[in-house]
Amino acid sequence: MARLNIYDRRERAVVRTADALLAPLGIVRRIFGARTASMPSRILALRLERIGDFVMTMPALTALKAAAPGAKLDVAVGSWNADLARALAGIDGVQTLDAEWLTRDAGGRSMTSLLAAAAAWRARKYDLAINFEPDIRSNLMLAVSGAKRLAGFASGGGGTLLDVAVDFDPRAHTADNNLHLVRAALGLTTLPPAQPTLALPDDAVTFARERLRPAGARLKAGIHVSGGREIKQWPPERFADVARALIGRRDVCVVLTGAAPDRPLVDAVKAGLPRDQVIDVAGSVPLLPLAALLRELDVFVTGDTGPMHLACAVGTPIVAVFGPSDPARYAPRGARDRIVRVDLPCSPCNRIRLPPARCTGHTPDCLDAVGVEGVLRAVDEVLPAAGAPLRFRTGAGG
Repeated sequence: MARLNIYDRRERAVVRTADALLAPLGIVRRIFGARTASMPSRILALRLERIGDFVMTMPALTALKAAAPGAKLDVAVGSWNADLARALAGIDGVQTLDAEWLTRDAGGRSMTSLLAAAAAWRARKYDLAINFEPDIRSNLMLAVSGAKRLAGFASGGGGTLLDVAVDFDPRAHTADNNLHLVRAALGLTTLPPAQPTLALPDDAVTFARERLRPAGARLKAGIHVSGGREIKQWPPERFADVARALIGRRDVCVVLTGAAPDRPLVDAVKAGLPRDQVIDVAGSVPLLPLAALLRELDVFVTGDTGPMHLACAVGTPIVAVFGPSDPARYAPRGARDRIVRVDLPCSPCNRIRLPPARCTGHTPDCLDAVGVEGVLRAVDEVLPAAGAPLRFRTGAGG
């Protein structure tokens, strides 16, 4: 039985039991299922999770298309990632499925509804379906999809349903795990070199440049104060201290980003800053205009967040404050990117969804120990290097 990479003991036991019950289904499918040619002509890729998860899958999707250039490649994503998926070169079709366990607000599809949607994929006659999520639920969706060959990770459960089941290496970067899965799914030892290309529409580029016009010729430092989850939240007052120092030391224009629910945090940072050196774009900015705006920045200061990964996708240098998240798995990896963190015996624990009880209700020690000066030193390292080549290519608007 596959080694499960699930840290909650009770959840691990439930998934192990489900794996045992599903094993006969996997055997029957492999015995009586159709066989596919070595190189598929119709491929489905599944990545239902959040923005950062999809961005870390983009190199694998690009490599998949490069290795099978004649194949039609469809992706199934959460609705929040639909525009980003459509902007990624090489994607032929985009389907949206919002799982209830991934939807931040009320709503999302139940498991029964998701399985019904997956069963409808049978009409598309996929040769290969790949699940980039180590999750038994989405592996079960693959099992009813009718695809001739199934590939995914076994370490979240459901590996018994797959033709190609690989372990997710928790010591390796998520993007590298995804590339390894593509190699295994296609039976290749190497993949052709390929760089993800995002085609940002002209209206998104125009929006970004208009919003940033008040900055003039000043350096533009983006600050994303919200950590997305309490366990990843660096104190907002420290983000405010970083912003004040950047304005005072470098005459920087600070650009505040965030979603609509982040407004109280953004306002707390904004309150102590000179109005003429702040541009506030926090709110309901669609994903592609946000990507275009991030691309215009000279540096982006953030925690381990979806916007961090989006900034990485458009080549903006990043200074990221990491606490419980493991940078070996999630960090941006460009030459200009910097990670600011402290080494503690318990970190990185990577317990984001189910944090330890002693770390809830307050800033965890691994984030509390990160000081403002460390972040400012990292920014100083990054800004002189502005102008280095982008890591990802982007389309429209230069």
